Amino acid sequence: MNFKEYQSKASATALYPKRLSNLEYPTLGLAGEAGEVANIVKKIQRDFGGAITDGIRGKLKDELGDVLWYISACADELGLTLEEIAQFNVEKLAARHQRK
Repeated sequence: MNFKEYQSKASATALYPKRLSNLEYPTLGLAGEAGEVANIVKKIQRDFGGAITDGIRGKLKDELGDVLWYISACADELGLTLEEIAQFNVEKLAARHQRK
């Protein structure tokens, strides 16, 4: 699946209030889901001595998918595509890498 397909399919599942602009809802969701990823990683250190089990990997896969969904929703609210965001980011990182 590519970014365009993902963004289209993810957008079809959005069930939150639609207004002229509702960037707040997916942004807050993104922060919450990113926090869940961080909490799992914290528990890897605390409870598993840094070892990532298959179960933990599965939980992270699930939460990272939620992060991706909210990134896609934020992009939708801004009239951006995931593809253009990814391309911009890679170009920015490459320029930064060349400067160092």
